Amino acid sequence: MDYLKTVIPSQLVSDRGSNLVVINPGSANIRIGLATQDAPLNIPHCIARYTNQIPKFKVQDQMLNSQVTTAQHMEREKAYDIIASLLKIPFLDEEVANNSFPRKIGRVDGHNQQSGRGAAFQWANVYEQDTNFSLALGSSKNEGKSGENVKKHEGTDAEGISSGERKFRGQIFGEEALRISPTEPYCLSRPIRRGHFNISQHYPLQQVLEDIHAIWDWILIEKLHIPHSERNMYSAILVLPETFDNREIKEMLSIALRDLRFSSAVVHQEGLAAVFGNGLSTACIVNMGAQVTSVVCVEDGVALPSTEKTLPFGGEDISRCLLWTQRHHQTWPQVRTDMLTKPIDLLMLSRLKESYCEIKEGELDAITVVHSYEDGMPAGSHKTRLIALNVPPMGLFYPTLLVPDVYPPPPRSWFHDYENMLEDTLHLEYPRRPDMSDGLFPGINVGYPMWESYPIFSSKPKKEEKVGLAEAITSSILSTGRIDLQRKLFCSIQLIGGEALTAGFIPAVEERVLHAIPSNEAIDTVEVLQSRTNPTFVSWKGGAILGVLDFGREAWIYREDWIRNGIHVRSGRKYKDSYYLQVQGSRVDRRLDLTRQLGTHHDTVLSSSSHNFKNRPLAIDDEQRRPSTW
Repeated sequence: MDYLKTVIPSQLVSDRGSNLVVINPGSANIRIGLATQDAPLNIPHCIARYTNQIPKFKVQDQMLNSQVTTAQHMEREKAYDIIASLLKIPFLDEEVANNSFPRKIGRVDGHNQQSGRGAAFQWANVYEQDTNFSLALGSSKNEGKSGENVKKHEGTDAEGISSGERKFRGQIFGEEALRISPTEPYCLSRPIRRGHFNISQHYPLQQVLEDIHAIWDWILIEKLHIPHSERNMYSAILVLPETFDNREIKEMLSIALRDLRFSSAVVHQEGLAAVFGNGLSTACIVNMGAQVTSVVCVEDGVALPSTEKTLPFGGEDISRCLLWTQRHHQTWPQVRTDMLTKPIDLLMLSRLKESYCEIKEGELDAITVVHSYEDGMPAGSHKTRLIALNVPPMGLFYPTLLVPDVYPPPPRSWFHDYENMLEDTLHLEYPRRPDMSDGLFPGINVGYPMWESYPIFSSKPKKEEKVGLAEAITSSILSTGRIDLQRKLFCSIQLIGGEALTAGFIPAVEERVLHAIPSNEAIDTVEVLQSRTNPTFVSWKGGAILGVLDFGREAWIYREDWIRNGIHVRSGRKYKDSYYLQVQGSRVDRRLDLTRQLGTHHDTVLSSSSHNFKNRPLAIDDEQRRPSTW
């Protein structure tokens, strides 16, 4: 108590955050770093492995159905014309008719152009130095030009390459993996897709888990410099998206505790961490990721599972739409651009989207350089005019423009969890609080019997909404059923994720949501709160703050307990925080001050008064409130 009265925020972070690793995985990127860091590493969540398989798979997902049907194409054109009417730009047919007239170009200066964002990507070097010939080959300068001077050896083992040449690297991670030429004998894998494990006939669960372990372990060793020998001195904070199912959460915990050998770990949901990351207590969190967009409402630091919405589209779909828009208007160079089989093209399109796309009325064009990446050859440069740059981001409100159903749904049968981790202790008696219902039995925590009364934790896959973003936000908030809370949430919308940085997006959300509210609802104000932290990693920041301020560590899971007992701990202590947010009343005021000084000085963080959090049960009359931690 004396420590809390005298400690300053920087000292608190230094004392308690130096051994906390915050991990926030996503479909496209993973944000990871020590809690003492101002910002996390943001690394593409992928791995490329050397393969001698014939026929060679360039990308693990290359069998995906990427064909747009006739009906989808018609819906896309219809959505384009609706957006064109709203933005006061020519319709598709008008564009063709007026093509002979000179176009009035509004030059758009991309963000941070002076920092080299317009430079071409270089092919990754896929060879490692053979130690037996390091002196002879030490002066070789093939970095970024793999495939030009070294003979390809498809169909041979890595160790079988001629001793006079460099051999292929066994595995490559992150952005470097995305920059591998398709001619090289590598297969790119993304272990998470559309908010779930990327399980398919060609990508089994065991391989998905091995890839996640390999990626995380590489980051810990190469980027954070935490070797295996020191891993037991660190704890992991897993900030997981709401899209993950029950078994996926368990597998993530096993990777952190069993495989990566952290001493302990705790799980926080991404939406709730975002609230704490921005210093809020009540908000509607709109998380726009690369492949999934999710909405969830939080009241007084507790997420409401009945408000959760999942939309199967995100930033990568906007990048695909940007490419379609340019090709439709015949402004894209005559080059082979393929985001699915050439991930380096996805990098280029994502950069163009981030630099030039924004939401505003009027024709929005730009003169820029587009790069082409042909197999193993240096990048080609093509000066071109990009048009209708304000259309693709509007696809979040009109998803038929994005044609999001590029990926078929993965098989979900494995979520029935046949490896019953509850078998040994299912019939044991555990102490129970008198105010807990039969469906919220504290002895059985992540297991299905307890969570069956909460559909969000059901073994069934979560339902994806087939609506636009404005309708999802409106439906989520209105589902709370209380007019006072609804009004507060409509004025406390928080946008997180990379797409939140799109210029003009905030007023577009406010306007579209206001129009989506039914006329019989007594609500006339919509406001999006300005983020106090970079929206890309605000959830990661919230996870770091929660870890630093968690003095009791009641919800933490310890490695030995997890390996020995799986779900259970005989003390019943493992998931205690799944039912109460443990905040001692005597510390709340001081924690509030510390959290604000830690960079979240907006509204309240934990609560305006201690009675909201001290031993707060997850009661039946809370309208299915989500626990603060899983």
